[in-house]
Amino acid sequence: MAERITKAFTTAAKQDRPTFVAYITAGFPSPDQTVDILLELEKGGVDVIELGIPFTDPLADGPTIQEAHLVALHQGTDIEMCMALVSEARARGLSIPVLFMGYYNPIMQFGENELVTRCASAGVDGYIVVDLPPEEAQSFRSLCADAGLSYIPLITPSTSESRIRKLVSIADSFVYVVSRSGVTGARKTLDSQLPALLGRIQKYTDLPLAVGFGVSTYEHFSDVGSMADGVVIGSQFITVMRSAANGQSAAAAAREYAQVVSGHASGNEKRAQPLPKHSSNTPHDTSEPQALLPDRFGEFGGQYIPEALYDCVAELERAYFACRKDPAFWEEFRSFYPYMGRPSPLHFASRLTETWGGAQVYLKREDLCHTGSHKLNNAIGQALVAKRLGKTRIIAETGAGQHGVATATICAKLGLQCIVYMGSEDMRRQALNVFRICMLGAEVIPATTGSRTLKDAVNEAMRDWVTNVETTHYLVGSAIGCHPFPTMVRDFQCVIGNETKDQMRVLTGRLPDAVVACVGGGSNSIGMFHPFIEDTDVRLVGAEAAGDGVDTDKHSATFSAGTLGVFHGAKTILLQDKKGQIMETHSVSAGLDYPGVGPEHAWLRATGRAEYLPVTDTQALEGFRMLAQLEGIIPALESSHAVYQARSVAKQMSIDKQIVICISGRGDKDVNTVAEVLPKIGPQIGWDLRFQADPTKKQ
Repeated sequence: MAERITKAFTTAAKQDRPTFVAYITAGFPSPDQTVDILLELEKGGVDVIELGIPFTDPLADGPTIQEAHLVALHQGTDIEMCMALVSEARARGLSIPVLFMGYYNPIMQFGENELVTRCASAGVDGYIVVDLPPEEAQSFRSLCADAGLSYIPLITPSTSESRIRKLVSIADSFVYVVSRSGVTGARKTLDSQLPALLGRIQKYTDLPLAVGFGVSTYEHFSDVGSMADGVVIGSQFITVMRSAANGQSAAAAAREYAQVVSGHASGNEKRAQPLPKHSSNTPHDTSEPQALLPDRFGEFGGQYIPEALYDCVAELERAYFACRKDPAFWEEFRSFYPYMGRPSPLHFASRLTETWGGAQVYLKREDLCHTGSHKLNNAIGQALVAKRLGKTRIIAETGAGQHGVATATICAKLGLQCIVYMGSEDMRRQALNVFRICMLGAEVIPATTGSRTLKDAVNEAMRDWVTNVETTHYLVGSAIGCHPFPTMVRDFQCVIGNETKDQMRVLTGRLPDAVVACVGGGSNSIGMFHPFIEDTDVRLVGAEAAGDGVDTDKHSATFSAGTLGVFHGAKTILLQDKKGQIMETHSVSAGLDYPGVGPEHAWLRATGRAEYLPVTDTQALEGFRMLAQLEGIIPALESSHAVYQARSVAKQMSIDKQIVICISGRGDKDVNTVAEVLPKIGPQIGWDLRFQADPTKKQ
């Protein structure tokens, strides 16, 4: 309980030594070793234990802890097991405090009230939630307080004065201080600005301060311990247990390391001099930041992010808010239209209309934009915002590669450094786009964890951003993530829908009766849908990737099979299991292979304004073939989902109705993928493209 934590810090202070806080991942290296590890850590001189709850996508943690999470999950470790492990450890004599440390989505799925009640019964003393900022934490923090559990906030070097004041106001036992920006992991050196950071925090609280991130050696421990009330070590414990000598248990290795790193083994635990009171020259600015743009779409959206990102995101919101109101910014944005190929054409698809029957079919040709898709709209907009912020380094995630190409393109045009993260599986499927990105002067870094697809690329990009917030802008490619990204991406992509409205009025004298677009994260579709939201006579139809079928485990049909959760900074609809772990996804289209959807789409569906229907890989290949052979347009596989779904919609409409399909990208990048899957899918749709190496020779 909170009292047990306070006692641990008080006892260490009376002994003139820093409180030793150790982090381990529950279930690593295996669940049956975890209780022994907890007990041996106490024997090794550890005062407080942070027990990590495994999560599929721990984006604030480095590769060492992520690997431990994945190992633990593979062995079935979940919140239920974590509580059982603590309960068993208490029964075997563990007396020091144990804090659960983890991410919010598993907590949300378990149920906050039940979790807190059962944790208190199991002997858990408190909680650290990495991605639950104070604005979102009130309910959970109150439940913890009622049950006698402590709630521990994190403060980073980038945390502003006003936010420090807010964070310490919800602390009740100690404050976790992140020693430097970035993700967890051992480092060779510590941040020289640590005393100033501690001084900034001590202006607002007398609670103990425990410093972590990067501590791994006795020298680190001693240096930090001379400045702070407590020292936190995490990643190095994982490394030590993973590398235990032959014949040595992980528990014994952890105990031995704890004794050495803290000076317990050599009798050098005490501070050389009393703990100082730090000072800071930081201006005493305690003004509350003003909300500039709505951060929610109904209940969806928000900012569920690691504390290290908060002020960077707030800075981005302020910059975009100023740009949004500035006519000169939009004039600069539109000055790129000739470069982008805007306005993109919209034209009548006569053969699709004739073949399908029903509605008159029109195509909005984003595939004819420079770089081959709609992605450049958003890339240029965000790059201009980044330049106003003085950022010189741009990072991006990409699935199908089109956003990576668009980002590399505008970075080349504006002279910005560009790093693109891409899942290694997507790199294999989209080798052409990888090469294009590299030709444009950008660097492609593979994401090799998880499913090695889009969500893993997002994870790696987020980790990069946390580490390099001062120089770097994360150019998010879809309408996903924390506020303000969904709003900002949508605003730049609304050029699609706005042009469609104008062009349809010119061509037909009225608005269409339906618009159809593919939906993964949802950037092209929200760009098409948003301008039509108030035009309630216009039906909004999204086509999501059903892969091998929604009744299988190989799909990306978020709306068809998803539930409410928190992922990549936003509350939205996710593909997850009942324990809040993010599920691996599949689609023949790399760009739709994402386990969530943008929060505005979640709101549109919840309100009934838009509908989202599943399209399988086989059906997408049918859509691909139809557009290619009836209109002479080879579409991206993403767009092929929309084409197939549009046929179903059009056939249900009368001949006097009109439907527009957003052709979001061209299919050059997907030719190899189509060739790869046709041997399996071709026979199902009667499409055989096998050919001889030399067609002039008969066999």
